[in-house]
Amino acid sequence: MTDLSSLIEQSAQACARARRGVALTGAGISIESGIPPFRGKGGLWEKIDPMKYAHIEALERNPAEVWQVLFLGIADHLTKAAPNAGHKGLHRLEQMGVLQTIITQNVDGLHQAAGSGDVIEFHGTHARLRCMSCHQSALWHTVSLEVIPPRCGCGGFLRPDVVMFGELIDTALLQRSQTLAATCDVMLVVGTSATVEPAAYLPVLAKHNSAFIIEINPEPTPLTHRISDVTLLGPAGEMMDRLVNKVADLRHGD
Repeated sequence: MTDLSSLIEQSAQACARARRGVALTGAGISIESGIPPFRGKGGLWEKIDPMKYAHIEALERNPAEVWQVLFLGIADHLTKAAPNAGHKGLHRLEQMGVLQTIITQNVDGLHQAAGSGDVIEFHGTHARLRCMSCHQSALWHTVSLEVIPPRCGCGGFLRPDVVMFGELIDTALLQRSQTLAATCDVMLVVGTSATVEPAAYLPVLAKHNSAFIIEINPEPTPLTHRISDVTLLGPAGEMMDRLVNKVADLRHGD
């Protein structure tokens, strides 16, 4: 079995050579910021039926209930959350010129809060609201939540600008993500098992186009030993810290 230090060295060498790095992130990178995942053990969908409260038809049928049961609870977590070492590590790789873009399945806005400049939000963001009638956007902090659901100036209901069940991911975002995956030289897969499409195909696409795949997850996933060239098992923050520090050493010729 290859030891962790050796795996980090291999990963850092690949990153130090990279010029077109891409990261794919999921809920696992934000757990250390206090944001629970949607899926899996302890996830939100264990407590709330997603088809009852997270489907677009549920929102259209009873927006007040969806706001009370789902949106306000998520917002409460997000207002308390701050970027952790995982988010900050990806920003450091961007500053070093290793990383071009982050493709995230998260809706928490923590990559932008950490300073990352180019973030593709597959599932939208809870940091922004939009009107269900006129589609005008507004930031959370500019909207009064005294009445639920809040209303737009046009009279329509506001909702988080996220992709709900029953809605499609923006085609332009998907196409750009596929292009980045097909042309990157390194892909970091952080905090996601990459089992939910369309994100699940991106590491496969990158691998088929000769990218070096670095996986960071607390436990093995379907990517491990099949798609990933290196798997760093452990918390995202700790593994990113060790990896990024090693890349910095290599970039400085140490």
